Amino acid sequence: MNAPASLPDAPGCYLFRDASGSVIYVGKAKNLRKRVASYFSHRDHDRKTARMVESIADIDYIVTKNEVEALILENSLIKANQPRFNINLRDAKQYAFIHLTDEEFPRICIARRMGDRGSFFGPFTSAAERDHVLAVVKKTFRLRSCRTLRKRGCLRASLGTCSAPCRGMVGKEEYARAVRQASAVLKGNAPELVRSLRAEMEERARDCDFERAMLLRDQIAAIEHLSLRQDVARKRDTDEDIINFIVHGGQVYLMIFSVSRGVLVNKKEYIFEGEGDFLEEFLVQYYSDVPPPGELVLPLHPGEEMEEFLSLRKGRKVTITVPRIGAKKRLLSLVRTNIEVAHFGEEMKLEELREKLGLENLPRVIECFDISHLSGTEVVGSMVQFRDGRPDKKNYRRFRIRTVQGIDDPAAIGEVVERRYRRLVREGRELPDLVIVDGGITQLRAALSHIREIGVDIRIVALAKKEEKVYIPGSSHPLPVRKNEKASLFLQEIRDEAHRFAISYHRLLRSRKVVS
Repeated sequence: MNAPASLPDAPGCYLFRDASGSVIYVGKAKNLRKRVASYFSHRDHDRKTARMVESIADIDYIVTKNEVEALILENSLIKANQPRFNINLRDAKQYAFIHLTDEEFPRICIARRMGDRGSFFGPFTSAAERDHVLAVVKKTFRLRSCRTLRKRGCLRASLGTCSAPCRGMVGKEEYARAVRQASAVLKGNAPELVRSLRAEMEERARDCDFERAMLLRDQIAAIEHLSLRQDVARKRDTDEDIINFIVHGGQVYLMIFSVSRGVLVNKKEYIFEGEGDFLEEFLVQYYSDVPPPGELVLPLHPGEEMEEFLSLRKGRKVTITVPRIGAKKRLLSLVRTNIEVAHFGEEMKLEELREKLGLENLPRVIECFDISHLSGTEVVGSMVQFRDGRPDKKNYRRFRIRTVQGIDDPAAIGEVVERRYRRLVREGRELPDLVIVDGGITQLRAALSHIREIGVDIRIVALAKKEEKVYIPGSSHPLPVRKNEKASLFLQEIRDEAHRFAISYHRLLRSRKVVS
């Protein structure tokens, strides 16, 4: 094996191989010797890197003139070798192409990458736009889309939206002409084609071949409409990509907002293993398949060589911005918020609540009580349970109040709380991490006294309506939690669910009473 110390002090790419000779990782470096040596000198690697280092049996390298060349080479090597320890974006949605295959009767279809023979058009940055173009071209020129030519034909042949070469209803020359016309439209040469078709249409009309003339008229109308739509799409080319990410548990949660003239036109997200220096590798892989925007907005700068790499890819200057204030900083925060909501919404609510209430552990299981009555009659109680931040409806419970007469919400709360937890203790079942009661200090004290009578230790809080003040035992003053903070909003969500459940039970009892 090449020792790290034997590598040159030069920029380039390094390739780690396992015992079978397979490339398991490709990286680039400004200084090959120092970069590779760092893998063996540090012992505090993350799990993924530690597994990789243990698997290294040989080290290969390629020297380049500068770091930008190394970036370009790194991407080529990753694509060629598909190393298992590099970022894997195979499951990510990619921009697609429209493909005209190289067959006797070419078919039109969607291709994810330019691998097969034939003609490719794109890539399309909007899936909706791509599908529209495909549908119009396929129908206008009546091209086949089936994988195999079945002699019986297909539904499109029966509907007349395919020229049906499978049935011998179109000759090779005529079909090839339709393929050339479709190709011209997809290349953006529609005006010249329209002029040609219009001249043919007029000639067919003079010869009284009205059926063919009408077909040409419909083709012209479809092409002109499609050309107008494509022109609009071109004017909406992405101006900025805003990229942010969260690293959690050895996984990178990354999201991209593509913004055109201040309007969000696309959103993409990726999840992959990675800790430390993953951003540069992601950008190289991603923008090798996707046209770079004019500006990239990031939470940190990956280096000047990345700007140069992206500019080479685009053919003109690409700017990387790391905003500290202003609209672009707010956009970065918006992307991060979307990641949090999509992947950590429940966990963040629990963490915020734990912090605000001073709990040692996350309140994974929360139970909330509410009382409902009509002028003191048909008094009922409800209990809802939230597990890991979500309603767990199979553990909802309803209570008819037995020991309280008239309007006495604190006493009713005390009764249902005691009934609930006395039963859990008797049956040896799991106790919640947090109990919430609807009300203020009085309701909190009533619930707490009954819990103490049972002899269990459960954290309990009260949430008062209107001002949404949060009370804890031992203090007559509410906690400094504003009602629009995440912790308070989460408590309100749970309390409102308990209130809804109590009212639904109360209405059920009233309806039964009316019927009887």
